[in-house]
Amino acid sequence: MKNPLAFRQGRTSKYPANQMDNLTHWQQHNQQYLAAALTWLRLRLLHGLASWTSRSGGGAIASGINESEVNQAAAAMAQAEKMEPPPALVILGKRLGLSRFEQNLLLLCAAMELDLDMIALCTQVQQQLGHLQGNPNFGLALRLFDEPAWDALSSERPLRYWQLLEINQPGAQPLIASALRADERIVNYLKGLNYPDDRLESFLIPLEVGSLPTELPPSQQTTVEAIVRCLQGTAQNQRPPVIQLLGTDSLSKQLVATQASAALGLNLYRLPVGHLPQQASELETLARLWQRESILLPIALYLDAQESEGKSPAEGQAPPLARFLARNTGLCFLSTRESRSHLGRPTIAFDIAKPTTAEQKAVWAEALGAAAPESPTRLAGQFNLNLPEIWEIAENSLAEGEGVGEKLPTRLWDACLRRTCPHLDTLAQRLEVKATWEDIVLPEKETNLLRQIAAQVKQRSQVYQHWGFDRKMNRGFGINALFAGDSGTGKTMAAEVIANDLHLNLYRIDLSAVVSKYIGETEKNLRRLFDAAEDGGAILFFDEADALFGKRSEVKDSHDRYANIEINYLLQRMEAYRGLAILATNLRSALDRAFLRRLRFLIDFPFPGAGERQRIWQGAFPPETPVEELDYERLSRFNLTGGSIHNIVLNAAFMGAAKGTPVTMPLVLNAIRIEFDKLERPINEAEFYEIHD
Repeated sequence: MKNPLAFRQGRTSKYPANQMDNLTHWQQHNQQYLAAALTWLRLRLLHGLASWTSRSGGGAIASGINESEVNQAAAAMAQAEKMEPPPALVILGKRLGLSRFEQNLLLLCAAMELDLDMIALCTQVQQQLGHLQGNPNFGLALRLFDEPAWDALSSERPLRYWQLLEINQPGAQPLIASALRADERIVNYLKGLNYPDDRLESFLIPLEVGSLPTELPPSQQTTVEAIVRCLQGTAQNQRPPVIQLLGTDSLSKQLVATQASAALGLNLYRLPVGHLPQQASELETLARLWQRESILLPIALYLDAQESEGKSPAEGQAPPLARFLARNTGLCFLSTRESRSHLGRPTIAFDIAKPTTAEQKAVWAEALGAAAPESPTRLAGQFNLNLPEIWEIAENSLAEGEGVGEKLPTRLWDACLRRTCPHLDTLAQRLEVKATWEDIVLPEKETNLLRQIAAQVKQRSQVYQHWGFDRKMNRGFGINALFAGDSGTGKTMAAEVIANDLHLNLYRIDLSAVVSKYIGETEKNLRRLFDAAEDGGAILFFDEADALFGKRSEVKDSHDRYANIEINYLLQRMEAYRGLAILATNLRSALDRAFLRRLRFLIDFPFPGAGERQRIWQGAFPPETPVEELDYERLSRFNLTGGSIHNIVLNAAFMGAAKGTPVTMPLVLNAIRIEFDKLERPINEAEFYEIHD
């Protein structure tokens, strides 16, 4: 055991048995060293007390301590100091650069916490020297120890720089006479107890990745090995670079950082960047405390800036993150979506992604065993999950058992949907899909195109991964479509039908909430939207798309240029999106032709003819609705869309319920009048009379 303090000891320590035995053995020797050191210090104080009393003319105190006994105690302490590994005080001195005088001064202050008799003895000595307080001070140390150094309490020397001592200097009291006290964290360290300073607990959050029943997938393990090689190649006296972990999946980045730290023998702690103090003095204290911990403990820091937007610092000041890193010499991982610059230290960036589709399939197969042989391919082809999520879903679904509930493949699929929903629910409106292929009425050509869209989503993994198209393409993996047609012609219902058939979530995108007048904000909103949708391959339905995807304007000013940038960014994300993105517009002619060429499907939703309208009328009323004989052929003569027919049917049903009668032809006629008035369309009274007859 090279260094007994190279572990996090104390409240939550867990070591293998052999390490525990070695640690216990070292702690026994460390206690023996402290006992020898305190004996030497006690004799030194007693001998000094007698000597100083004699010099002051007050008569020598009969301490019975001569210089020979002090020397013998010093020799015993020196012998105990030769233990291997060394005692904590010696390790501390080497790591923080303490001189022998500074070590003795620290021992004197720590003795007040280690031995009650020392308090009384020190008080007696201080009174003899004419000092009011009983705590040790710098003046006592200068008298007591050999090779005194006046700069020991300088702000640049270790005792004060690393805050090993607390100085109580009220008013104009000289520093040499001010009471000194050893820092509690350092006293515990000298005892052989090594755990982070309590003052850091309000900033740090435990990094609980949890143990996994499998190793990291090859793509992530390769990154871990690259990080370890990079850090091992750093010179011993050189600060390691900041390791930037780029990407959107926090859990995968935490896994990579944890594995890399473990390979280097380091424990990892997480500090959200938002917890960094804004005040320079508070930030300096935090940075120095953490730097001290990184010297005393084998630890690394995981700075989580995943959601930090970076608040503007005061004029002339660097951002808190840069100031913190500039004052830190330990290993730091920085979790961020995109690479950051001007961090005050050299950095190396690594892109961290979730396991590949093939790796996710292998993890699903390992987690499920033979329970659901078809599910790994299906789940990995649709959902993009990290390692812990896959294991958790698999274990929970298997634990539920078959019982009377749904079968395992269905439970797995539904669990994946539930896991991926929360990421997108705050950014878009999730629609409850109920419509089926039997509910939608379209010409055969358009219906076949809709079925082709659904089939491509189902077979995407087969074609791209298993048939090798992913190796021949560098973009365009997404499936996108444009639904064009008048309002009420069935665009939203078609999206519902596809989502219902694929058993996927459907989200309507509110473009008014996405588009921003501030430059760059629209891209940020779109990025968050697509990133959140990526995990579950949700169907994104951009309604009224012409508001954003109209003809790209001629660049006349900066606003036109940035508007075109927004459109191009959206096109890129749509092509890269692994799910289905549907754009709906009432004005196909308003869309740029160059934009249309980048869409895989374009479906026109025509105004329904008389035959389609009759089918819509016939399927409009639920079977439970009491309906008297209706003349569907006559109703189909009204030139209405499916959306308008739905409104009429609903209004007629409420009229019948209010009168306590079934839905009759006059009630439907009245509802049609209301709809025509709403649409500001003329009413042909003769047509209505014909219906009455």
